[in-house]
Amino acid sequence: MPGRGEDNTVYSLFQQYVQIPIFPFRIIPAIAKNDAIGALSEKVKYLLALAVALGTGCRICILAQVTKAMDAGATKEEIMETISVVVAMRGTTGIAESLRIIDYLEEKGLI
Repeated sequence: MPGRGEDNTVYSLFQQYVQIPIFPFRIIPAIAKNDAIGALSEKVKYLLALAVALGTGCRICILAQVTKAMDAGATKEEIMETISVVVAMRGTTGIAESLRIIDYLEEKGLI
């Protein structure tokens, strides 16, 4: 973190936080649980985060976001619909990453 006399701009601070490996896992829950930040529910925010994680192909992010979405009350139908949107937008790359979620849901006995 910058000290006195160092660059204290938002961009500079953000660049430093991004270097922390767990940064997304700290910021997304804070945003999702704070209903004052927008009109979307915690569950919907996690489903959106899941869609983005699928689009980027981040394996750890995918599993973390599907778990958080389920903890927030997302049903298997809502998760599968989220996957269908990703597949519609990303094509075969969306399918490949979505298989991780299918495996996860099977392991949990949900499908």
